[in-house]
Amino acid sequence: MILAIAAYLAGVLTLLSPCLVPVLPFVLARVDRPFLTGMLPFLAGLGAAFVAAAGLATLGGGVVAWLGTAGRVLALSVLAVFALTLLSPHASAWLHRPLVRLGGILSRRAVEPGSRLSSGIPGSLGLGAATGLLWTPCAGPILGLVLTGAALNGPGWQTAALLAAYAFGAATALAAAARLGGSVVALIRPHLGLGERLRQVAGAAMIAVLAAVALGADADLLARYPAAATTAVEDAILRVLRVDPAQAAPTAAPTAGDLPVEGRLPSLSGATHWLNGEPQTVEGLRGRVVLVHVWTYSCINCIRTLPTLRAWAERYRAQGLAVIGIHAPEFAFERDIGNVAAAIRRFALPYPVAVDNEFRLWRGLRNAYWPALYVVDAQGRIRHHQFGEGGTAQADAAIQALLAESAGGRASNDGPTPTRAAGIEAGPDLAHLASTETYVGSDKATHFVSPEGVSPEPRLYTPGRPRLNEWSLAGHWTIEPEYARLDAPGGSTTYRFRARDLHLVVGPGPDGLPVPFDVSLDGEPPGADHGADIGSDGGGVVAATRLYQLVRQSGPVRERTFAIRFHRPGARVYAFTFG
Repeated sequence: MILAIAAYLAGVLTLLSPCLVPVLPFVLARVDRPFLTGMLPFLAGLGAAFVAAAGLATLGGGVVAWLGTAGRVLALSVLAVFALTLLSPHASAWLHRPLVRLGGILSRRAVEPGSRLSSGIPGSLGLGAATGLLWTPCAGPILGLVLTGAALNGPGWQTAALLAAYAFGAATALAAAARLGGSVVALIRPHLGLGERLRQVAGAAMIAVLAAVALGADADLLARYPAAATTAVEDAILRVLRVDPAQAAPTAAPTAGDLPVEGRLPSLSGATHWLNGEPQTVEGLRGRVVLVHVWTYSCINCIRTLPTLRAWAERYRAQGLAVIGIHAPEFAFERDIGNVAAAIRRFALPYPVAVDNEFRLWRGLRNAYWPALYVVDAQGRIRHHQFGEGGTAQADAAIQALLAESAGGRASNDGPTPTRAAGIEAGPDLAHLASTETYVGSDKATHFVSPEGVSPEPRLYTPGRPRLNEWSLAGHWTIEPEYARLDAPGGSTTYRFRARDLHLVVGPGPDGLPVPFDVSLDGEPPGADHGADIGSDGGGVVAATRLYQLVRQSGPVRERTFAIRFHRPGARVYAFTFG
């Protein structure tokens, strides 16, 4: 319910967002129709088409991509026909003949300006659906949270409900815009003298917008004016409603004698590979307390939980605890078995890890977070879970209680397990943390301030002037859906941040050749503020695709400008994270 409210409010915020601009001419073209039979069905069709298109987008795959392209072409065609009927009654009469013969989505009577059904429900629904297929909303934090969760957990009524809430919020905003537009039209119509002129102006505006969309100019234009203010409001909504995209609130501390049964450990047969040990089965683990850790190797929150996992595995091994990792990838490079195996060696994990590239184990656990912990008793029942960082004392108490239960005795209550964490695995400085994870790829890019905007085409970028939590590029880059790729040597990335630690998820190009780089803070070498993966002079090398710690402020934490310059092409930059 809370996330549904957030999704609705995010939809309403489209009224303040640049992504409303391509849709507005089609909304304003209906302002002179009766609301119940004209505007309301139009908005209903727009919302339904958006829910269907966004729902398909969560499934992925080539067929869905083809359907999305076909839908976009169909929407452009239908709306172009409607725009022509606004411009010329003769064109309307001529164009409607093949539509009637082919049984098109919009019949002649539905779109003919002077027809009896031009303001009717079927025509309005059809035009709204076409506009909805064309509309690609700005994916702010809330819609991104909904779509990411849907992609990981598969389709379901919950996803449809959240998308519907977002669409309903957007329809509310568009209805408000239409009401305002109707008032403006009512004011200026007497002065123009001819309603026909208004209709032709609307048709010309629609043709211009459709041409821009077909050529991709709309995306380029809107990228120059990122909805930073709208995104900031969405972030505030998430904070007020206590919804965190990165992690859920920790569960209450369990008592040693009262751990509820939350379900059963699902089958582990869906793993695509097992690394660092023999494949595990639910039957083979029966009689042992099991700790399941869901993670992905470039996630800083996951990395910071690993010292505790290693300590638990060592402390409770003799008492019968079995620890299992489930590696569920966030980025495409984390699907590579060699990359995962290298990460397991680098972090010195002493337990087997299931590679869950198809998210079968993830869905079996009904999981939604990185990292996640599940404590399973000797009968295979899940008795405690922990999402995100923190809450290790509760999980430790649950492990002790279940080990005692399986041994037929009382919990030892020896207190939390001591852990040793250093370097990149050290806990975050939450008291001074004012920057959050920022993605660089076009699918989730926010707060990008290079004046050229996010573009899928290779481009020469200039750095801009980032303010707190904003970033920019300089040099020749191509921004792909997951990452930005450097196409020529000397390119750089700049970020204005406030946190003790700054990390960058980055890798070399497909040739695998190392990419040397240097880091600066406020234009100078980092000195004592260098991270674990660079020296005090700021020099380092990207030799593998992973998370690199580049800054750890040794003194008081303050706002800094970070820059990294790569000395050869090929570098792929995925995300900034902080601690």
